[in-house]
Amino acid sequence: MSYLQSVLSTVRSAAKTANVSGDALELLLHPQREVHVTLPLRCDDGSLEMLPAYRVQWNDARGPYKGGIRFHPDVDIDEVRALACSMVLKCAVVGIPLGGSKGGVVIDPKTHSAAELERAMRAYARSIADVVGPEKDVPAPDVNTNAALMDVFADEYGKAIGHPSPAVVTGKTVGKGGSMGRAGATGRGAFLVYETIREKIGLDPESATIVIQGFGNAGQEIARQFAHHGYRVVAVADSKGAVHNEAGINVDELVAHKAATGAVVGFSGADDIDHVTMLELPCGVLIPSALERVITESNAERVQAKLILEAANGPTTHEADAILKKNGVTVAPDILVNAGGVTVSSFEWIQNRENVSWSEEEVEERLATTMRAAANDVWAYAEAHGTTLREAAYALAVDRVAAAEKERGRV
Repeated sequence: MSYLQSVLSTVRSAAKTANVSGDALELLLHPQREVHVTLPLRCDDGSLEMLPAYRVQWNDARGPYKGGIRFHPDVDIDEVRALACSMVLKCAVVGIPLGGSKGGVVIDPKTHSAAELERAMRAYARSIADVVGPEKDVPAPDVNTNAALMDVFADEYGKAIGHPSPAVVTGKTVGKGGSMGRAGATGRGAFLVYETIREKIGLDPESATIVIQGFGNAGQEIARQFAHHGYRVVAVADSKGAVHNEAGINVDELVAHKAATGAVVGFSGADDIDHVTMLELPCGVLIPSALERVITESNAERVQAKLILEAANGPTTHEADAILKKNGVTVAPDILVNAGGVTVSSFEWIQNRENVSWSEEEVEERLATTMRAAANDVWAYAEAHGTTLREAAYALAVDRVAAAEKERGRV
């Protein structure tokens, strides 16, 4: 089953749990708009590359579309569709007034210069300028894009429409209208969800060990959060390998090592291991925080974590979910766990539109309130309906979107 098929299957199942109408379900199963473009990129050596790119706007019943832009060589339209649909549900489950979209450009950042990536982003902004905007669709950073590239997008969009419009995109640098507290929001949000459900599933902070797959911005912030609160981070992986130390890894030193060498492997404070071994280590919490589909039918049976905290989008396949459920592994789902980023993005959008700036303390307080309330809502729904946390999160989100569709008169 593909990632898109898995997401849509979960939506169908959630619709049954939530008892929403067939018409409302049909609206949730199809994107409202897709944009397919080809971007001309003039490379530093003078050659011309033609880059396929996409923007999928899935549903705007609860507010303007919202979703990141990823740069990756393996981007394809079905992946972007799946991520756009998930964004609808992610915004709904944490109760923010936005819909869902996603964008992607087929480009390998590892083989392109910073100037080439900027030109690619400017080309992308020009290509979709007619269908985005503060009241239409608000992009954000995603895999291999960052605050500097969001500044570029906003600048190019402003040129296209004839005036500055910082609220068109979130995740910008603070000096260009970005929100305080945005950089580490996904990681902090994930930890807040964990803290909310920890006691409910009986995890002891004194003994629970942490394994993190993915060590980009989100993975590093998650590692810092757990280490700061006294947990032992015993294994970490990135795209080039993994490291393990059962006594605990010094997270700050590992971050410095990664910054200096570009990889976690070779770190003096841990032993190098392979990705397969890392995912199957006995631990309290396994945290996938990179790309999709890392826990699959082929390895789920050997996962020994008590809790999987899905900081990545779609890291667990539909087939793996059934195996984990059978084995009693609790899965805190992606649409809840990694919603801290889009939550603070919504705060940035509000600040830009109102021309105000909130302090970092205010942002973090609002984030904590939102994430804890959402986690408690999902837990309560699961308890009331006898479902897993994933089933509860999706059903709650589907119910909220269906209610918005009804209020808009579309069902």
